[in-house]
Amino acid sequence: MRLSSLLHKELIQFFRDPVVLFLIFWLYTIEVVICAYALGMEMRDLPLAVVDADESPASRHLIDDFVAGGNFRLVAHLRDVAAAEPYLERGEAQAVLVIPVDFERELQRGGGQALQFLVDGSNANTAAVARGYALQTVEAFQMRQGTLDERQLAAVAPQLRIWYNPDQTNVSFTVLAMIALAGLMIGVVHPAASIVREKEVGTIEQLMVTPIRRGELFIAKTVPTLLIGLVAVLPSLALVGWFGVPVRGSLPLFFALTALFLLSAIGLGVLVAAVSRTLQQALLLAFFGLFPLMFLSGTIVPVESMPNLLQQLSLASPLRHYLDITLGIFLKGTGMEILWPHALALVAIGMPLYLVAWLIFRRIK
Repeated sequence: MRLSSLLHKELIQFFRDPVVLFLIFWLYTIEVVICAYALGMEMRDLPLAVVDADESPASRHLIDDFVAGGNFRLVAHLRDVAAAEPYLERGEAQAVLVIPVDFERELQRGGGQALQFLVDGSNANTAAVARGYALQTVEAFQMRQGTLDERQLAAVAPQLRIWYNPDQTNVSFTVLAMIALAGLMIGVVHPAASIVREKEVGTIEQLMVTPIRRGELFIAKTVPTLLIGLVAVLPSLALVGWFGVPVRGSLPLFFALTALFLLSAIGLGVLVAAVSRTLQQALLLAFFGLFPLMFLSGTIVPVESMPNLLQQLSLASPLRHYLDITLGIFLKGTGMEILWPHALALVAIGMPLYLVAWLIFRRIK
């Protein structure tokens, strides 16, 4: 009876707070939409300047190939390379294609002809992607012009098949990663803010002197966040359909493993609340822990590209395991027979966190 009354009180308090309701709605919907559109790794309309010293039909065809794919946007025709430097310095062009004199003649003779492709390397990711697109465009141009050795082309003929994401877009990964990140933020911040707010106004001391047991109060402070986190996933599923993200696995399994993941996040949030005296301290400490967990999860850069030490440390991030679970269920259709190591890792991380959180919560005065 006491526990049900406490849970009822926490839920009423939650639904009476429009700011918290809006923030949860924002994290699971609007932020997912913004990130899906803004954080795509596919490069489009990169400003390209061209120095065409040959001005031949072949050079014009090559320029058209660069622009036709939509990856580059032609912003200027320049007379020489010296004129290209101001464009790169001002950011008016991110890349410059330099076509030398006698380009078409050398192609017709079958001789080698060097193209120069200048890229603004201040953004290393953009530069690397632009370089890859340029190499693909030039190779396709050479094949169409017949300047590549046909014997070399026939020696290796790979048959490529892209599984799970045949369009090779980054939208599916971004949407699912933002949903996972929203769960982590809600799981950590909400219980931390809820407990510290009551400590600030003194109501938690009043609850401590009532017949309510510490365990009942602990459950009342954590279970609502778990329920809210699970319910908040539902509008995100509508966005999954909106962006065309496939759902190839079991949604009940996804919700069950989401609950495991939220337990880890809630445990971390209660730990933050236990050592914080004010709401400001709690929020700063929460974000102090959130950013390393986010960076080590693979949501920003692949885990495989990290140094070996950080790869090992990333295994302690519940977000890394939950992200692998989410991608496996939605994109690959994998089941528990494949995901059980990640589920076990969530248990191994979440249960000690939850236990330590309970032990510290008992000492709150």
